[in-house]
Amino acid sequence: MRAARYHEYGPADVIVIDDVPEPHAGPGEIRIRVAAAGVNPIDWKLRSGEVRAYFPVEFPAIPGRDAAGVVDEVGDGVSDVTVGDKVFGLGGIFGAAAEYAVLTAWTAVPEAWTLEQAAGAGLAVATAGRALDALGDLSGRTLLIEGAAGGVGGAAVAMAAARGATVIGTSSPAKHAYLRTLGAVPTAYGDGLADRVRELAPGGVDAALDLAASGSLADLVALVGDADRVVTVADAARSAELGVRHVYAENDAAVLAEGAALGGRGEYTPYVQATYPLDRIVDAHREAEGGHVQGKLVVTL
Repeated sequence: MRAARYHEYGPADVIVIDDVPEPHAGPGEIRIRVAAAGVNPIDWKLRSGEVRAYFPVEFPAIPGRDAAGVVDEVGDGVSDVTVGDKVFGLGGIFGAAAEYAVLTAWTAVPEAWTLEQAAGAGLAVATAGRALDALGDLSGRTLLIEGAAGGVGGAAVAMAAARGATVIGTSSPAKHAYLRTLGAVPTAYGDGLADRVRELAPGGVDAALDLAASGSLADLVALVGDADRVVTVADAARSAELGVRHVYAENDAAVLAEGAALGGRGEYTPYVQATYPLDRIVDAHREAEGGHVQGKLVVTL
């Protein structure tokens, strides 16, 4: 099968298209014919070597953790899907940017989504769900989400609103209309954030979720008044200094199903900023590494 691979740490240009053996589904797994795969920040951080101290890469590596496509192989013990079903989900940290990928957590693609949109949902929903779970019961609470218009942010806003939270989300003004469609009260990020949030939530903010690593983590703690009620998925260094919990995504089929259910009700649609064919995955990695992605980048096969 054709797959993107890199054989050493380096810039996006180290990625090449190789012909490699097909993977196969083991017990409790499925294999899909990949229609599209997400490109996430962790992909370029792994490839560049930025996180090698925590997640060393075994070369050669196929980038990509989440994908969407059609089931073509079902492992022993799997009973909730059949060959031909359209699903999206997660495998290991590597392996999605290929013609075939093995998934360990998945759910059905909502009819309202394209496969490209579904490919942008897996890691976003898994990350958002893990972060929101860490904040506990959100019903009746006011939640501030810093970086709410990105891939994880869109999922987090929709999921938090569905869990009963009043959500204030920060983004550039151009994304405010999008945040309103997801159920958030939008505001701009940057200088003066605390004053803007206090005006929007005179009763105070109960919890905060940092998805941006923009340097605002201390301000979020000050707004909430308790580091225990702030979670970040993006700022590991500052979280340790401030006593804020830093969480990672988990391959949880129930959380994926929660996101898909919102999609089926029209309450969440993954925002795909750009798509690239597999042969242009280098360009996708360059754009991701540039740091100005507000939605999801997706590679199509």
